[in-house]
Amino acid sequence: MKLAVVGTGYVGLVTGTCFAETGNQVTCVDIDERKVEKLNNGIMPIYEPGLDVLFHRNVEQGRLSFTTDLEEGIKGAEVIFLALPTPPGEDGSADLKYILKVASDLGPILSQYAVIVDKSTVPVGTAEKVHAHIADNAKVDFDVVSNPEFLREGVAVEDFMKPDRVVIGTKSDRAKGVMNRLYAPLVRQGNPIIFMDERSAEMTKYAANAFLATKITFMNEIANLCERAGANVDDIRRGIGTDSRIGKRFLFAGIGYGGSCFPKDVQALAKTAQDFDYDFRVLKSVMEVNYTQKTKLMPLILDYFGGDLTGKTIAVWGLAFKPYTDDIREAPALDNIKALIEAGAKVTVYDPEAMENVRNQIGNAVSYAHTQYAALDDADALVIITEWPLFRTPDFDKMNLLLKNKVIFDGRNVYELDQMRELNYTYISVGREAVLAPVEQKA
Repeated sequence: MKLAVVGTGYVGLVTGTCFAETGNQVTCVDIDERKVEKLNNGIMPIYEPGLDVLFHRNVEQGRLSFTTDLEEGIKGAEVIFLALPTPPGEDGSADLKYILKVASDLGPILSQYAVIVDKSTVPVGTAEKVHAHIADNAKVDFDVVSNPEFLREGVAVEDFMKPDRVVIGTKSDRAKGVMNRLYAPLVRQGNPIIFMDERSAEMTKYAANAFLATKITFMNEIANLCERAGANVDDIRRGIGTDSRIGKRFLFAGIGYGGSCFPKDVQALAKTAQDFDYDFRVLKSVMEVNYTQKTKLMPLILDYFGGDLTGKTIAVWGLAFKPYTDDIREAPALDNIKALIEAGAKVTVYDPEAMENVRNQIGNAVSYAHTQYAALDDADALVIITEWPLFRTPDFDKMNLLLKNKVIFDGRNVYELDQMRELNYTYISVGREAVLAPVEQKA
């Protein structure tokens, strides 16, 4: 099939590349000339494990191409995906200006029947708005379908190529046939393609992300209670995660969620509830808890240093909002860096993939280390923000030589408590007892 993908952000690039991998002819369209030039030259704008291999293979074999010309990009396409940004407005609602602008542009240049697919996460009723904007100038038949993505950054290729389910919102039998044919190669193992109306599909995406965000936040609340009650959140996670009604995933306590989806989608769903005059109290609590959870280590850091970080150097491991990505949108690291600097600390950071994005956002407000150990040199403490695998089994002997104090504030519960006791570290984590070693400062 011939496909067009409008927008080469995270969702658009994964969508276009993976559909090309299944044998389709895909043209991706973007208004950013520099970005399109880089893509045509084989330069990936994002880090996503495994995507670069598929990207280069399909570009070389001529199934994947990029252009800034919308009319050229959609020419002959049976399916046109809209994978455009929907940033949150000041009131939390999703901003649809980019999607509706492209919808208006599509009307007069459609030359044959096509299925227009909302791939972006959009509020209830967006498919109707897109249809209206296209219909204003369209001279041919078309259908607008809602097809939300459920990609997890870090494993997006696997999620796309082996989806748990495919959700498609349309009342058109013709569009159902086209979308069923497109997705058939990805569901050969029997995972379902679920057809529903457009509004239900739009709501499904928000409901899924809001539920997962709620699950994370619930465990963070349990962790906060554990710290007061003397319980261990890791044991509780294992105790409830084996219950088939609950499941094991999204039960890890930490310092809150971030990224491009959960914060924005929870806000947007809360705004949708407000628009329909419904008080969605659970979502309000989720947002409030997550906001405070991001910097929950700060009072503990300040307490350890007697309330004053002036002249102290704090090493931070992990900047991306989660491992296996360079995405720093709504990342807890940014909140903690800001709080540390405001408290008078000098901050040195390390992340395997996200440092350039942080540098572009906050400049030289922090020092950037070339390795995880270089970040520790002469640091007064280590704060772990993102649970990258390389942080799990470090060389503690080397760490002991570099750190002024053997103290770790762990926002992701990377290490076991018994291990930290044996190593004689002061170790503060989330939802578990504090391991307090004697303060042994270097001369």
